[in-house]
Amino acid sequence: MTRETRRPVRLLLLVLTLALVAAACGGGDDTEATGAEGEDLSGEILVSGSSTVEPISSLNAEKFQTENPGVSIAVDGPGTSDGFELFCNGETDISDASRPIAEEEVAACEENGVEFVELKVAIDGLSVITSTENSEVECLDFLDLYALLGPESEGFDTWAAANDLGEEVGAPNAGSYPDAPLEITAPGEESGTFDSFVEIVLEGIAEEQGVPEDNFAPRADYTASANDNVIIEGISGTPTSLGWVGYAFYQNNTDTVKALQISNETEGASCTAPEPETISSGEYPIARDLYIYAKKESVDNKPEVEAFVDFYLGDDGFTSVGEVGYVDLADEDKQLTIDNWEAKELGPVISQD
Repeated sequence: MTRETRRPVRLLLLVLTLALVAAACGGGDDTEATGAEGEDLSGEILVSGSSTVEPISSLNAEKFQTENPGVSIAVDGPGTSDGFELFCNGETDISDASRPIAEEEVAACEENGVEFVELKVAIDGLSVITSTENSEVECLDFLDLYALLGPESEGFDTWAAANDLGEEVGAPNAGSYPDAPLEITAPGEESGTFDSFVEIVLEGIAEEQGVPEDNFAPRADYTASANDNVIIEGISGTPTSLGWVGYAFYQNNTDTVKALQISNETEGASCTAPEPETISSGEYPIARDLYIYAKKESVDNKPEVEAFVDFYLGDDGFTSVGEVGYVDLADEDKQLTIDNWEAKELGPVISQD
């Protein structure tokens, strides 16, 4: 199924989910709910996008609906790119994103008259994971990851097959990759986690290698999924597996997968495990920000949307970040997000800082 056919199917499923939620809440119109300013709230909110951010939005939706049972909120996670496609077509109220909105997506929003407010909500550390049964690998450098997962590694069906490429690019562990099957399960191209991995880990090395810009993506011959739970299942099911997910999905599955330490020797970063402290400080070299995007038209015309974002950026909403396993923003970054929301600053403001 192509992305073009997946998109309307996913939207239909999202709308059906919202209808079921509305029915469970008594239809919305017959149930009164008190909003943040004492007004009765009812209505529907559609949230779609990143599967990484989905747990935060889902928990906040649950908390918000407890206080506001007249509001129905449907949240799904087809991936950041697919979410932005829906959002820029005007089909959703809020878009979850595990990367900043891209220039071409901004252009699509502008073409369709969709204005938005960008809001940073959490920090994530992309966790490179393998099975808990894999005792042969403990730390990989960016150059190792390129040799094993990059665009020039297609066809390598064992870890050892990447030794020559690893030596070519100067990977510190080249020559010692185990002679064991290399089974890769990782995000697909619709995922912001895919885009972040390319940008942070692979892009610079690919440029040095003379790889064409349109081929910076990881090798194509791996099991790809936008569903992080599918990735966890694939990694845990193979002893010498390799892949990557958002930190919360690793943190919530430490009984079946383990995170490898990561270094980036070209930037002076030594082997570091993904932990809240190292992710927050930037010591862990694959850290990134997580976002939500609120459609201005929905904020202006649907009081339930403005109230939900108010809740999301309040104490209870920000608490959800840690509760689902991600890392809290620093206080100054929280305030920046709150200020941006109060000012209703339009466009990709924070992500360009």
